[in-house]
Amino acid sequence: MAPTSGPDFLIIGAPKAGTTALHAALAQHPQVFSSTPKEPKYWLCDDAPPPAWRGPGDAHSQQEWIWRRDDYERVFAGAEPGQVRGESTPFYLWSRGAHRRITESLPDVKLIAVVRDPIDRAYSNWMHLWSDGLEPESDFVRAFELQDERVAAGWAPFWRYRELGLYGQQFAHLYEHIDPRQTMILRYRDVIDQPQLTVDRACEFLGIDTGMIPEIPRDNSRSYVEPGWRPRVFGPAVRAGARLGAFAPPQVWRRASVPLVGLLSGRQEEAHRPHLTAEQRSALLPAFEDDIKLLRRITGQDFSDWLGTESRGSFAQRRISARR
Repeated sequence: MAPTSGPDFLIIGAPKAGTTALHAALAQHPQVFSSTPKEPKYWLCDDAPPPAWRGPGDAHSQQEWIWRRDDYERVFAGAEPGQVRGESTPFYLWSRGAHRRITESLPDVKLIAVVRDPIDRAYSNWMHLWSDGLEPESDFVRAFELQDERVAAGWAPFWRYRELGLYGQQFAHLYEHIDPRQTMILRYRDVIDQPQLTVDRACEFLGIDTGMIPEIPRDNSRSYVEPGWRPRVFGPAVRAGARLGAFAPPQVWRRASVPLVGLLSGRQEEAHRPHLTAEQRSALLPAFEDDIKLLRRITGQDFSDWLGTESRGSFAQRRISARR
């Protein structure tokens, strides 16, 4: 049964590809009602509680999932007449079950996906968890290789560094359930390099006025945490706190974790995060080459720039480069 006051559009993915920035930009538009929280995750569920994920911090974060239909409808209750209602859960693009549930319950919904170079996306994903003290592996390539082991151990979707970037497979499945004309694919690079044009394209797709949002806010990049004594000392404390946080309201652990996570970085600037080396990218490219070709066949768009060995860096680093 479809929610009676559910969304008109969904930003469906991908994680660490600019969905937070796009959500924040559209939230400034007077003709848009954007959900709070940004990521209800309702369509990942089947009107049942989320799985009991077992990775670091998973039990805490899943408390924030909205899985009851009535609660999900209330998310959009504050929308004014004439506003388009939307939410942004970047795992919807990855989730085969979400594809089915969304299209069965919201047959006219519009879907926006933001895709990013899958290796840079995976690195940003790892950096997010590492800088929050939840990722215990300090070597990104090694953490990338641990995906299957972690999936078998029941870790949540956010730990799937490889799988979340297989957009070709994801769109192939999605298009079995929905008319591709109901979807829009945006590039992460355009969110940074052409922010106003990119937002206007999204507004035109949603059928609302363009020219209303001059800038896309920065995304939710984390401060860089240098491997060394800080993560060795404070990382286990953060992970232990996250386990205990599963027994408290989410806002309690979020407040309590701020000073502890701050000790991890030692106030280092996010822009100082190292780029992936050409050797690292070369090692990971085989995991994505066939899928990138599949994505091109499905969408008719060229993603060959993702096959190079040069890392394009974080949101902040790319914005600095774009302004030079």
